Amino acid sequence: MSKRFLRWAETWIEDNIPPGANPDVESHAARAKRLTEQLFAEAAAAKFSNFEADEERERIASLVLAAVADSTDFDYDTYTLKYLLAQENEDGD
Repeated sequence: MSKRFLRWAETWIEDNIPPGANPDVESHAARAKRLTEQLFAEAAAAKFSNFEADEERERIASLVLAAVADSTDFDYDTYTLKYLLAQENEDGD
């Protein structure tokens, strides 16, 4: 078990798969497969060995699928707009 690779992959998932951002064009399984392949391609570019990547392939695939299927609704644009309006009005609400 490669803890170093697992930590890197978890960070990659957090950075590249925002919650609730799955368009209806692609199924969860297809998107998870595509993103998993992208993750492993970037892992190879980051100089992780094939042994490290292959050892965690099943675990990473399930983490990516869980992240893709997460339907948490968070609208970043609305959050940003509310923040800017609160700063403009200086009321903090």
